[in-house]
Amino acid sequence: MQRRIWAGIDAGKGHHHCVVIDSEGSKLLSRRVANDEVELLQLLGDVLALGDEVTWAVDLADGGAALAISLLLAHGQHVLYISGRTVNRASGAYRGEGKTDARDAAIIADQARMRRDLNPVRPADDISAELKLLTARRTDLVCDRTRAINRLRGQLTGFFPSLERALDLGNAGPLVLLTGYQTAAAIRRLDRSRLETWLRNRKVRGAAALAQAAVEAAERQHTTVPGESLAAQLVGTLAREIATLNERIAETDKLIAGRFAEHELAEVITSMPGIGPTLGAEFLAATGGDMNLFGSPDRLAGFSGFAPAPRDSGRVSGNLHRPKRYHRGLQRVFYQSALISIQRHPESRAFYDRKRGEGKRHTQAVIALARRRINVLWALIRDRRLFELVPPIAKAA
Repeated sequence: MQRRIWAGIDAGKGHHHCVVIDSEGSKLLSRRVANDEVELLQLLGDVLALGDEVTWAVDLADGGAALAISLLLAHGQHVLYISGRTVNRASGAYRGEGKTDARDAAIIADQARMRRDLNPVRPADDISAELKLLTARRTDLVCDRTRAINRLRGQLTGFFPSLERALDLGNAGPLVLLTGYQTAAAIRRLDRSRLETWLRNRKVRGAAALAQAAVEAAERQHTTVPGESLAAQLVGTLAREIATLNERIAETDKLIAGRFAEHELAEVITSMPGIGPTLGAEFLAATGGDMNLFGSPDRLAGFSGFAPAPRDSGRVSGNLHRPKRYHRGLQRVFYQSALISIQRHPESRAFYDRKRGEGKRHTQAVIALARRRINVLWALIRDRRLFELVPPIAKAA
């Protein structure tokens, strides 16, 4: 009779802790290992020597656990994923109140032994793995840009509030203006025509309107604020930093679009109205394009946060609430693509208008549309076919 064992790994940056248990829950091994290939291979050999059939479980699917997972999958091991939140909740059912890496690893192993609903970890294809890195990098750059814009607004409001109100700092033109002129006195010394010429020489779109808005803002303020000189220098520096971030985001978008186009599902995903290369890449980064992981569009909707969770108790029934555990990035993909499809796809607009006519709020109508689009995209990927306004079955009928 084959001996089954379960190995739980509490993953960390520099070290992991592994605990191995048998079918009775008895501890067979407890070891702290460095996040190093040599030590991980030694651990793998020692664990395999303890049993005939090994099931591994980890509380991280990437990051510090990436090397360990890659080694296990390369050696044909069965690996399950259990989230850190699940481990934390389950720890309350075990004896003791302390928290150690060894205890967490033992809980991970025991949960893998008892539960049948844990998802297996599967090796991601190179394109999906690269898209995950690129989309994460893009998110970081966008967040950096948002923080820089907010700091720029705060600095500019401190000494030249009328110009801050007049400029849309999300566009490139106002940033170019602020790299050269930041104070009301400087703009007044340069009349509108010369400022417009200066902007045109730097290939700013709408130079005339921007110059007019800046001059009008300068005419409304003739008071010099203490510290204005240094604040103006900081504004110029921030404007240049934001322009650099815009360039980096554009470069990353090109890399994402090029890599996404090489994926076998790229044409299928982008055939859906409202989904372009960036949102499509984020979808692949979150799912890998493997719908077998979900089994049904309902599970995909639940993973994305679009399936309401019931909260019934006693005589209270039919209580549906927004779920708390879901993939935020995937929710963004479906919600943003639904918003875009409302603007550019007549059928999506008609669905949205119908929901609004039923008394739904804007957000509720968009969520209803996104939920419907999850069913469509899941079916398109399953059948490997492009989006059509009239489904093939309806055409045949």
